Amino acid sequence: MGKFISSAVVIAVIVAIAALTNPSADRHREAIRKEVAERSALERVLGVGVLKAFASSYRSLGVASYTVVNDRTVSVGAFGIVYVVR
Repeated sequence: MGKFISSAVVIAVIVAIAALTNPSADRHREAIRKEVAERSALERVLGVGVLKAFASSYRSLGVASYTVVNDRTVSVGAFGIVYVVR
């Protein structure tokens, strides 16, 4: 019984940390802008990253989040980290 309780406490702490560090919509949009700017100088000049970030729809799952543009997942985030899907 002691192992069960300690495992439950550890899992609860991890879920709480994930919920508290879930990236915001602004963090997703900033990551998208940076990724597009690093990928292509032309896209940076044309502002494609800004447009793509603006058009993205933020969705939160409580402990993780993601953004979607035209039914395509553009970024995923958890524990304060945002990864832009290419």
